[in-house]
Amino acid sequence: MRRRSTTVIVVGGGGTIGSSTALHLLRAGYKPEHITVLDTYPIPSAQSAGNDLNKIMGIRLRNEVDLQLSLEARDGWRTDELFKPYFHNTGRLDCAHTEAGIKGLKSAYQALLDAGEGLEETNIWLDGEEDILMRMPLLDQSQIRGWKAVFSEDGGWLAAAKAINAIGDHLRERGVNFGFGGAGTFAQTIFNGEGKGKCMGVETVDGTRYLADKVVLAAGAWTPSLVDLQDQCCSKAWVYAHMQLSPEEAAPYKDTPVVYNGDIGFFFEPNENGIIKICDEFPGFTRFKQHQPYGVDKPKRISVPRSHAKHPTDTIPDASEKTIRRARDTFLPKFKDRPLFNQSLCWCTDTADAALLICEYPGWSNFYIASGDSGHSFKLLPNIGKHVVELLEGRLAEDLKEAWRWRPGIGNALKSRRAAPAKDLADMPGWKNDEHHGSVKL
Repeated sequence: MRRRSTTVIVVGGGGTIGSSTALHLLRAGYKPEHITVLDTYPIPSAQSAGNDLNKIMGIRLRNEVDLQLSLEARDGWRTDELFKPYFHNTGRLDCAHTEAGIKGLKSAYQALLDAGEGLEETNIWLDGEEDILMRMPLLDQSQIRGWKAVFSEDGGWLAAAKAINAIGDHLRERGVNFGFGGAGTFAQTIFNGEGKGKCMGVETVDGTRYLADKVVLAAGAWTPSLVDLQDQCCSKAWVYAHMQLSPEEAAPYKDTPVVYNGDIGFFFEPNENGIIKICDEFPGFTRFKQHQPYGVDKPKRISVPRSHAKHPTDTIPDASEKTIRRARDTFLPKFKDRPLFNQSLCWCTDTADAALLICEYPGWSNFYIASGDSGHSFKLLPNIGKHVVELLEGRLAEDLKEAWRWRPGIGNALKSRRAAPAKDLADMPGWKNDEHHGSVKL
């Protein structure tokens, strides 16, 4: 491929994988004027899961591909001048207290020791609450009796929206093309001739037509509602809330590790404005509707995200109120009466095997899918776009190509690798929204 003359459109370029792809196209030598970033909202896209206060950084060891990507990402956050300011290397405290949770934690710890990447030097087993309090003294001992933990010096948190915004600033400074709103929202692909075959660009909902040699659809949780992914991805929502601390209350928490318990949730140190993000942990919520993605003959039942950016008065289910408060009361009991605000749904999309879906779309040459984050992709912001560019150029490593291949029918993306299937928002009491029965609003 001739980089200097090849034109590329990145649909969903205001989010995690899309913005990383646009950045790495520039870094690979593609001309800025030949790169077009489209999104419903400007970078960082208001409906991207990456447009967030913070995300967890940690090493994943589910397989060799995950390990490779995690180590690449760690190095990128540490050394890349664009990303270094947004990595808060406070450490990560992974905790467990149930029999099954402790068994899983021990297994994960052993995998770190066995990885052969020096991780045995940066990960420490903590065999009880006293060891845990040595690493995080602000926890309440009465709330963590019987807990075990692994402390990871490699971990911490990422200032998510700020990092994507830094990419956006860089792209704008370099002269990359942008389309937002109706001019950035995907409607359909443009093919050469009447039939499908070679993709030559996209048309957006306002009728704007963009032509290019290559098109990457990286629209995150919205991808399955835009084109047919044959049930390989299931879009799901997770819940978070914010809590405000005064400067005096926030000061002791500065540089404290991310605390995570798979049966309860997790929280981060306060940001510069004293805001703490608290999350519960559960299999996610779906929103199944009859919906017709582009390229499908008739509507089909899929989980369609509902953008909080477009529907800011939406609430969260009653059950989520309870579980987030449980997480707050466990991790931060001194603030158990503190109000929670900005309670919102954050949409991601799962694959059955929790591996990414990054491949050429079958039957549509020069049209590529980059999705399937399964809740673990933000930390890959510094490096995932590099591999998307490798795919476009036909030089993606075989192990990555195999892991991210088009693979309908391999399992249940509704359940994925989580403990249980997601529940549907329609079945969750307390979820207030302005939907009319039977309507579909993105």
